[in-house]
Amino acid sequence: MIISIIVAASKNNAIGKNNELLWHMPADLKFFRKTTSGHPVIMGRKTFQSVGQALPKRRNIVITRQADFHADNIEVVGSLEEALAACETEKDEVFIVGGAQIYEQAIPLTDKVYLTRIHHEFQDADTFFPDLNDEEWQLEEVEHHESDEKNPYDYSFLLYSKIQN
Repeated sequence: MIISIIVAASKNNAIGKNNELLWHMPADLKFFRKTTSGHPVIMGRKTFQSVGQALPKRRNIVITRQADFHADNIEVVGSLEEALAACETEKDEVFIVGGAQIYEQAIPLTDKVYLTRIHHEFQDADTFFPDLNDEEWQLEEVEHHESDEKNPYDYSFLLYSKIQN
């Protein structure tokens, strides 16, 4: 099983404010959908609630300490370790999709990071993606895009792989 993180973050690693995204970038949403479809997605409860429903064509696993939490078409677990254990039989990729606390816990366990870098700084953000240590992560792929009528900021799709020691 390959454990991957998928995230969109600004130049200053901002990912949200008040449990919402800071931008609307249809190209990134399309990339997210294409990359994660058919794979399990693991997220925290707040991220799930900000999305509002289970993501279609994916196994949705939600991490929460609220034992009585439930929603349609999701599996509820109490920890990241429990979520990953539930995916042990997966032969392919499993995606960690947020939020910040889950990303922080997952980085040491992760094999790949799919990072959409939004080339803009958001000063009023309250949620950030952790820095990737250059000694632990290698940039494998870069795909740059200019802003357009639908995507208000320049952005890049970046793929990092953990350096194997």
